[in-house]
Amino acid sequence: MTDEQLDRYRQDGTKVRIVRDALDINDVRGIVVAWDDDYVLIRRPNRKVVKIQRIYDMQPASEERRWELRES
Repeated sequence: MTDEQLDRYRQDGTKVRIVRDALDINDVRGIVVAWDDDYVLIRRPNRKVVKIQRIYDMQPASEERRWELRES
């Protein structure tokens, strides 16, 4: 995810989904607040802020969930 894409999500207030594994219950959903080279801050619907590593796949929450197994 590039800084330009993150900035677009932040400015538009786009709700995003962070896909961490195969289970959709473990997804983090919310709005992008801030980021740096390693982390993204997401404001969840309950207004709590979560710090997530940028290694995870991020996609708009309005799109169908995509998950692919990554080789280490």
